[in-house]
Amino acid sequence: MTELILIRHGETDWNRELRFQGHVDVPLNATGHAQARRLAERLAAERLAVDHLVCSDLTRARQTAAPSLQVLFPHLHIDTLTDASLREQSFGIVDGMRVEDIKTGHADAWERWLRFEADSGMPGGETTRQFHARVMDAMRRIAGQHAGKTVMVVTHGGVLDMVWRTARGTGLDGPRQSDIPNAGLNRVRIAGDAVEVLDWADTRHLADLPAQPVYDQKKLLVR
Repeated sequence: MTELILIRHGETDWNRELRFQGHVDVPLNATGHAQARRLAERLAAERLAVDHLVCSDLTRARQTAAPSLQVLFPHLHIDTLTDASLREQSFGIVDGMRVEDIKTGHADAWERWLRFEADSGMPGGETTRQFHARVMDAMRRIAGQHAGKTVMVVTHGGVLDMVWRTARGTGLDGPRQSDIPNAGLNRVRIAGDAVEVLDWADTRHLADLPAQPVYDQKKLLVR
């Protein structure tokens, strides 16, 4: 079995604006950089045993991982540890758009999105089922490559949602049910096809930073 420490990237300005970031390469904002530093400080203070680090190739994930990499593996460079299969879900034509703009410019696509169906996705993007397959293939590959070890994985909110759904057996239909804060600590154990949640949404290291923006899919259904 392999333990994964899963980290959603730090905050971006687009998180504040509740935009669909998808594959758009958005950098962290000042709060996001502070969150990344706090994460690294916690790793150093608690001397967490981490054997390897891998992150999404998008800038917001790389910037989040960088301070932790300096603490854990100062001899390594982030460019050698990136994996495009850890990217956020692709939202196709609405990548980068705010919810209100999607409602106005792509009303039909928005209505379909609100059904939260496994085989549905934004035009030109991935369906939830396609996204889930990509994410879990990546997680199991990483776990297999580092069997018996602990790996820190810096990625995106949607990716963590797919892992949570797999572990809890909730299926792919329906809105997100788990809290996934920026730069929070989440721990899972993977053994073959089995995924077990050990700890989730631990943000003690971020306690005195600004409150995080929350994209609550369940509230979208209340109209």
